[in-house]
Amino acid sequence: MAEIVRKIGFVINPIAGMGGSVGLKGTDGLEADALARGAKPLAAMRARSCLKMLSSLKESILFYTASGKMGEDELRESGLHYEVVYKAEERPSSQDTKKACKEFLKKKVDLILFCGGDGTARDIAGIIGMLPMLGIPAGVKMHSGVFAISPQAAAELAIGLAKGQLNIRETEIVDVDEELYRAGELQTRLYALARTPYRSALVQERKRIYSSANEDDFKEQIALFATEFMRDGSAYILGAGTTTARIAEKLGVEKTLLGVDVVKNGKLLLKDASEKQLLAMLKEEKAVKIILSPIGAQGFILGRGSQQISAAVLKRIGEENLIIVSTPHKLAEISQLLVDTGDMQIDAILAGKRLVVTGYRMAQRKETTAASMVHI
Repeated sequence: MAEIVRKIGFVINPIAGMGGSVGLKGTDGLEADALARGAKPLAAMRARSCLKMLSSLKESILFYTASGKMGEDELRESGLHYEVVYKAEERPSSQDTKKACKEFLKKKVDLILFCGGDGTARDIAGIIGMLPMLGIPAGVKMHSGVFAISPQAAAELAIGLAKGQLNIRETEIVDVDEELYRAGELQTRLYALARTPYRSALVQERKRIYSSANEDDFKEQIALFATEFMRDGSAYILGAGTTTARIAEKLGVEKTLLGVDVVKNGKLLLKDASEKQLLAMLKEEKAVKIILSPIGAQGFILGRGSQQISAAVLKRIGEENLIIVSTPHKLAEISQLLVDTGDMQIDAILAGKRLVVTGYRMAQRKETTAASMVHI
């Protein structure tokens, strides 16, 4: 084995993201509930996609990890060089993440590479201080600035760091109050500062919320236009966000602010729907369309926050029935729209120039990109 040039601590939160497709808006403390609703673990698959791309550097990176599904299993499959330095519980918790990170510190690692969401980022940042960390996105909500835009982007960043080609930037770890989040109220809190490998195209920005009289006027215009084109008899899946909430308000329908609802002819068909419910609805409804709004500053329209609108749902509906809405200011702050459904074929179909409704009978074209295809 060649001389080790980089040491990386690697940890997976195996339950990260499980609550998304079943409408739980998070999985912290709700693993059993998520499984009972039919959720499937996704974090291992996301981690595997990243590790696969790191195989070219296997002679120059040594990974330190936790046992079993917290890292060991995926590293073994990848063929990368690793050493297990922490034995995790059979059903791992946040305490296992923290204890594993303490062991990584003893090994003087150069980077903590983790797979999870904002909760996992909080746990790690609380232990490692300003040691660089990088997230493989796998959670339901990812508002912090330490996440790559995709597993593939995380691999490119790790490779760049190993080769000494990247700078490290300071960013913020933020998280939401999950109880309030599930009740439809978004409250984010700054928990820590962190350092992360950075290349603008590959690292997501911290989510921003835009609020002004001008923004409100454009949301009103978008909502008015939507109430007109939604009279066509189709069922409309409304994604999360304040812009889609304004559309529902204009229709006289109570919207789940941070969830997915279905409306037809001004009536609520499904409230806070799960992926399973959407797929069942698609068997009954002949014409279905989706209305989504991008996440402020990040630009994601799919793969963050509304995982209920999965690749399987999109395959049934078709990309021609996807409608994107955004206020002009928010859209101007986004360099490109991003999709990260977990299905690279669907992401590729959705890529390209897409119309975005920005006001009453107003639209702009915006480039849409598969997050997995963004490169340095």
